Amino acid sequence: MSLNYIKNFYEGCVKPPTVIGQFHTLFFGSVRMFFLGVLGFAVYGNEALHFSCDPDKRDINLFCYNQFRPITPQVFWALQLVIVLVPGAIFHLYAACKSINQECILQKPIYTVIYIFSVLLRITLEVIAFWLQIRLFGFQVKPLYLCDAASLGKKMTIIKCMVPEHVEKTIFLIAMYTFTVITVVLCVAEVFEIVFRRLCFLIRQ
Repeated sequence: MSLNYIKNFYEGCVKPPTVIGQFHTLFFGSVRMFFLGVLGFAVYGNEALHFSCDPDKRDINLFCYNQFRPITPQVFWALQLVIVLVPGAIFHLYAACKSINQECILQKPIYTVIYIFSVLLRITLEVIAFWLQIRLFGFQVKPLYLCDAASLGKKMTIIKCMVPEHVEKTIFLIAMYTFTVITVVLCVAEVFEIVFRRLCFLIRQ
């Protein structure tokens, strides 16, 4: 029942008016979410349990892990996907209320402008998320993390902690950066395709 509901909802939505836009939807909705949902959980799911410091005590491990991960990568990337989906979702809702189809988006200037604006907003959000990801996680996960435990009142203010599976996490980071870059490139290409098809439509008139 639920699968049929989802299928009917998807079929009722206005599909992107361009080939690139439809490919972006497939790439974003299927590949990227599958990669994050399945592989992301496998790589980061038990990170907190295997994060250990010297001395290996629960309170120290928890304190240093929270310092090492102010926000877990899975949560960050899930928020990124949801936020980036918002402009497209708003446009689809608007299109459904106005009974706008694919042809209308390319034929009527107002709908073309609104759609291009939603794509540009999507690009902006992806770029902001890309910058935040660099600030939070960098490009490489190092095997050793130096934790500042001065606020715990310990004799040792700098504590060494071991980061589990740092190579896998580095590979996953690079993959997520790559997905973001591919998404931005697809969005930019979609804008050019819309402008080109709009010009062709005006020339034929």
